[in-house]
Amino acid sequence: MQLHWLDWVFIFLYFLLSIYVGLRFTKKASTSIADYFVSGRSMPWWLAGTSMVATTFAADTPLAVTGLVAMNGIAGNWLWWNFLMSGMLTVFFYARLWRRAGVLTDVEFTELRYGGKPAAFLRCFRALYLAIPINCIIMSWVLLAMIKILGVTLSINKIYAVLICIGVTLIYTTLSGLWGIIFTDLIQFVIAMSGSVILMFFALNKVDGVSGLKVKLIEQYGADNSILNFFPTIGSEWMPLSAFLVYIGVQWWASWYPGSEPGGGGYVAQRMFSAKNEKHSLLATLWFNIAHYAIRPWPWILVALVTLVLYPNLEDKESGYILAMVDLLPRGFAGLLLAAFAAAFMSTMSTMLNWGSSYFVNDFYKRFIKPEENEKHYVVVSKVSTVFLMILAGLCSMIMDTISGAWMLLMAIGAGTGLVLILRWFWWRINAWSEISSMIASFIIAVILQNVIGLNAGEPKQFALVMLLTVLGTTIIWLIVTYLTKPEADTVLLKFYEKVQPGGNLWKPIALKSEITVEKKSLYNDFIGWFSGCVLVYSLLFGVGKLILGYTYSGVIILFIGLLSGYIIYKIFKNLSFIS
Repeated sequence: MQLHWLDWVFIFLYFLLSIYVGLRFTKKASTSIADYFVSGRSMPWWLAGTSMVATTFAADTPLAVTGLVAMNGIAGNWLWWNFLMSGMLTVFFYARLWRRAGVLTDVEFTELRYGGKPAAFLRCFRALYLAIPINCIIMSWVLLAMIKILGVTLSINKIYAVLICIGVTLIYTTLSGLWGIIFTDLIQFVIAMSGSVILMFFALNKVDGVSGLKVKLIEQYGADNSILNFFPTIGSEWMPLSAFLVYIGVQWWASWYPGSEPGGGGYVAQRMFSAKNEKHSLLATLWFNIAHYAIRPWPWILVALVTLVLYPNLEDKESGYILAMVDLLPRGFAGLLLAAFAAAFMSTMSTMLNWGSSYFVNDFYKRFIKPEENEKHYVVVSKVSTVFLMILAGLCSMIMDTISGAWMLLMAIGAGTGLVLILRWFWWRINAWSEISSMIASFIIAVILQNVIGLNAGEPKQFALVMLLTVLGTTIIWLIVTYLTKPEADTVLLKFYEKVQPGGNLWKPIALKSEITVEKKSLYNDFIGWFSGCVLVYSLLFGVGKLILGYTYSGVIILFIGLLSGYIIYKIFKNLSFIS
């Protein structure tokens, strides 16, 4: 791709703006690790929620969606659409509780909920496990996407591409902490979405609009193909029904996945910690789920469908998105879209670096290595660990091949742990050994199934089998361990119960021992809110999709159902209780 001077102007202005924001918040982020990692707990809901959305919109996302559509049609997106049900659990059941807990990271929560040496071990293990191997896998696939983009568009080799990506991201991430990250996320999300929409229009124009696209897909795949179906049909070559049933029936609650952790967690929890109060925490996660699932997908999906028409024999289906950029965008727009990809890349990488560093510093270094140092010292260590994680991710990206394959690998490894993460808030009997055994069992079972037995998590039917067997085996093991080990001490359980006030009936044995009055809360409104939230977002997603594809009548009906669900959520919101 030959860039015009106008393209370079767009790219230069974007990088200049990002560096300015980093410098602008440097002083504010250097006061304490609470400022560096959770922005002083002062963010409004719309800013914290948009930051969540920007983080999950990485340079890899449009490429991975393109690969999923190429392999499994539109219904292939159920690989991540199903996580809406988990996200809505976070909105109505957990957002208020996370903010109420008052911790700096979700790993620190471990020693609030559990006690003794097992809790300390779990906190240390999870901090290092999530900060280094898991975080590096995530950053590596994000880097891999940007490497592909720079390689195809500017013919930059892999090593130089990695060095460029590392350099520009580290500048403002290291300087400004979460303050700068959240404010740049807002700018980056607007730029990234604008670029996606612009490419969508040029791509559709190339195939004579949506109607022309549908005709060409029929010519290529036949009139009875199911590539445009939102749900798989029995015997579909695009997505096996077994995989779909696992997606909607098991994966969303059973599998740990960054940004969609059952019960909340990770960088989503980090944004909830940064919110002004419980109400802002809830609204931030609600806005995140609406924008993440209902607003963003269709520009990517439509471009992915166009690439199937334009590049039917492409070996690396994910790179079809990049080729569409190269072939279809005129002067100026190419630079804008490259800036959009840079924005998507930087918003995710900056968060992952800050998030990983928060685990390493707050939950490992400060807790176990140097617990008595001053705040300035911990801020300096935070910046050093940020650089270290970036370099490590760059090295890992050199050996990774596919993005969607990495997605599935991570979901398979995390399968089975989700139920523990959900129940630990609402069932007093869960203890530290429950979590420890679930993590170990999930990892071992997934490795045996894939590396010893030879099941391929990248193939839909086998992925479904890996998921089911891992969830079943892991659940049996952690339940056995829970009942064979002692419950947490009453002092630990009472402290947690009185501070967080989770509600429900499964804390009754502890509530009877409490010397303070804790309001008994039914979870009925939370369940109704969760169901209505899922209906709202899926209605927006599919209603808009139907309208785009020319099915006006069904699209309007689906959107009307979404509108009714939104009204129910509004009524429920008035009845929810907030402590702070």
